[in-house]
Amino acid sequence: MNGWVSHTLCLSVILVSLLNNVLAWSSQDLHCGACRALVDELEWEISQVDPKKTIQMGSFRINPDGSQSVVEVPYARSEAHLTELLERVCEKMKEYGEKVDPSTHRKSYVRVISHDGTKMDLSGTKMDGDVTSRLKFACESIAEEYEDELIEFFSRETDNIKDRLCSKRTDLCDHALNIPHDEL
Repeated sequence: MNGWVSHTLCLSVILVSLLNNVLAWSSQDLHCGACRALVDELEWEISQVDPKKTIQMGSFRINPDGSQSVVEVPYARSEAHLTELLERVCEKMKEYGEKVDPSTHRKSYVRVISHDGTKMDLSGTKMDGDVTSRLKFACESIAEEYEDELIEFFSRETDNIKDRLCSKRTDLCDHALNIPHDEL
């Protein structure tokens, strides 16, 4: 009887440990996917702004010599525009679905509605309110927690924002550093 209890206890500990690993993977997959989707959506929104559109920045006070310290900067990457985008970009998560890799059982999040109306391959993609609400909540949490970093990266054109922000700066995708780019 004593041996049976210790075996049961040992199996229970192993089962709980495995369950914790699965839940940690699931949470990490969700936050990594939300970060990557957030970056994709911000990049797309910025690309849709007329490059000639500008906004005046600086002080509107008149200096003693009668001049003003106002400069015009491109609107697309201005702090005002980026802040506005961060307030509404997570709504786009309703246009995403969840895919599970059959060999690793890791989850990724993919757009189910294209920006330009082209047909998309949705085989194996789970699309439901639970997936989109979890992704939206994760997106909003990331946008709030990393707002300064997002504005810093997007205020100037930077290569590999997804990797630099989601993997290196925030560690949200640290498990993804060994995955080739086109699989992310």
